[in-house]
Amino acid sequence: MLAVVFAVTNGFLDAANSIAALVMTRAATPIQALALASVFNLLGPLLLGAAVANTIGGIVSVTPSAADHVIGAGLTAAVVWNFVAWSRGLPSSSSQALVGGLVGAALAQGGIDAVNWGGIDGGHPVGVIGTLISLAISPPLGALGALLVIRVLRRLGRRATRRWRTPVRGGQWATAAALAFSHGANDAQKSVGVIAALLLASGRISTLAAPTWVTVLCAVALTAGTALGGWRIIRTVGRGIYRIRPIDGFACTAASAGVIFGASLVVAPTSTSQVVASSVVGVGGGQPRWRHVHWEVVRRMGVAWLITLPSTAVLAAIVFEAWGSLT
Repeated sequence: MLAVVFAVTNGFLDAANSIAALVMTRAATPIQALALASVFNLLGPLLLGAAVANTIGGIVSVTPSAADHVIGAGLTAAVVWNFVAWSRGLPSSSSQALVGGLVGAALAQGGIDAVNWGGIDGGHPVGVIGTLISLAISPPLGALGALLVIRVLRRLGRRATRRWRTPVRGGQWATAAALAFSHGANDAQKSVGVIAALLLASGRISTLAAPTWVTVLCAVALTAGTALGGWRIIRTVGRGIYRIRPIDGFACTAASAGVIFGASLVVAPTSTSQVVASSVVGVGGGQPRWRHVHWEVVRRMGVAWLITLPSTAVLAAIVFEAWGSLT
């Protein structure tokens, strides 16, 4: 249940970013955008596989008897953090919150040996270090990609007439669908990986490969979160960082989809919130002056990203110890 609630809060934060540009530039109505996200959030994990889920599920290495308490404490910390970030309208990283929560609870339970620190194995990130590397690299790639795309589009559209609007709007729909698909293949898998770890610890499955019903459940919870609470984050991404126009929306969703899809192919967990928010900054940088970017909002997001992992780790350790004293 906690994993499903986490997927809902992930919808508040990360999933909402996949349709933010589409809604805020009025290329689609909120209902149309939500329907698009629903379909492609589900197709992503079903068609692209569960490799990212396996990476998340293998972050901690604890005994089956301790798995419930460790994963429960980690999820509790991540859910609390996501609610706090959402209440302030900050596109925080659910991925960082989950990793921090799991690591903090595992350290409280079994010390450093209870964590799979990992690194890079065969070109693929594994464990905590590998996950953190992918989380650190993806936002700059999103910003750089959006900067390049918007400058190319601005050059191509110098002499464009109003006919330019129709292909740009169509491009927004296509890139938003690609972003929702990539998000489902990456972010939705985090809840799937946690549930798979619980099923494995209880002996209900023999590997970290989760049943299909788990994938469908998490994708539905993700979409429900977007519908129930994602609009606050959509406003921040669409107007708070930089007031995006249709061509800007096309650029940032195209760049974000490319980065997240590529990360999913190399089994690298990423944060849709961080990649999309960074791409919006990159789009703002593609304008004649950087002053169009609301740097105070960017600063607040940066601070939130820096403190997410240590904060959730400490909170999870406290929750784990509290549960231990009660039982």
